[in-house]
Amino acid sequence: MKRSLAALAALALVSGCTAQAVGAHGKTPAAPTDRGAGATSTPTAIPTAEDAKQPSSRSPESPEPPAPKVLWSRGDKGTDIRKIQARLHQVAWLITAPTGTYDSATVTAVKGFQGKRGLPRTGDLDTVTWERLKRMTHKPANWELYPYGGQSAAAPDPRCMNGRVLCVSKTSRTLRWMIDGKTVSTMDVRFGSQYTPTREGVFSVYFKSRHHVSTIYDTAMPYAMFFSGGQAVHYSSDFAARGYYGASHGCVNVRDKGKIAALFAQVRTGDKVVVYW
Repeated sequence: MKRSLAALAALALVSGCTAQAVGAHGKTPAAPTDRGAGATSTPTAIPTAEDAKQPSSRSPESPEPPAPKVLWSRGDKGTDIRKIQARLHQVAWLITAPTGTYDSATVTAVKGFQGKRGLPRTGDLDTVTWERLKRMTHKPANWELYPYGGQSAAAPDPRCMNGRVLCVSKTSRTLRWMIDGKTVSTMDVRFGSQYTPTREGVFSVYFKSRHHVSTIYDTAMPYAMFFSGGQAVHYSSDFAARGYYGASHGCVNVRDKGKIAALFAQVRTGDKVVVYW
């Protein structure tokens, strides 16, 4: 029994078919176009088996990028390795101080850094890993490369060239004890954190205390020479043990007990203190 055209059309809508509806005379109506009313529609060509044999006009796939080049690996030594280790410390993948040797701790740190970022965990510092590490870190300062000593003292500030001066450089993290423009002794120093910064400027020693103990933090401050409020130059056992991986509460810490003891004996109340970048 034949179904009516209306019934066939209704069946097509209910079943979700994508076939075109059949017209009143059994012909397929022309597809609508977006060329405006009265435009003549051009029938769409139906692909044939011969068309399938024709080569595709799509461009071939891009070739695989070359493998990253290994720049440094286990056993390498030098200043470059020290810089890598300092940067790995900045992103908390290497806890120990830079040594200048690509050791097992450095391999482990590089693997961790690579794995966290979806890179192959080779432990070698290749071009891709190096670029990623550089983007996430800053150029290490001299004190970051040599956190336990070995950095050179910065050139004295012009304000340090006259009289008796404790010349403190935040750039090289060193203290020069100078008399009339001549350096008597030099020592490593550490400063306050970003929350308790060491003040910069020109001051003078107004109070000395050989066995001082902080009334705020209840910590020992031997050989303290106060120059600005509660900030002083003094010996720090924490600095001696942890190096630059710690910070003071604003004081200028010295880690060499022998040098600070000799300095304390020479400095007088009223001597100038210059803290500068």
